[in-house]
Amino acid sequence: QVQLVESGGGLVQAGESLRLSCAASGTIGIISAMEWHRQTPGKQRELVAAITRGAATTYVESVKGRFTISRDDAKNTVYLQMNSLQPEDTAVYYCAAITKSTPYWGQGTQVTVSS
Repeated sequence: QVQLVESGGGLVQAGESLRLSCAASGTIGIISAMEWHRQTPGKQRELVAAITRGAATTYVESVKGRFTISRDDAKNTVYLQMNSLQPEDTAVYYCAAITKSTPYWGQGTQVTVSS
């Protein structure tokens, strides 16, 4: 079992930055990768960024060059640094821990970007 708690969401203006955090607890050793997803009403959840155990990272095209995923293993925490935010980045952001058996999800944190 893995528990995830996200924080750091909020309301910002276009062009500003936010950093999301996802603190993991439980059986950390079963996690093979950590991901950030986002979802807006009426749309499917979208993978935004991922980081593997080996620290390889991937990003959806729309956030490349603006968002950075990183992790602090000592704190069992994954971050999503979001710069140059745009109104289209408005969504609920979810952290996910990927394991061999099932993904674990956090409760989500709202990010709202005003124009």
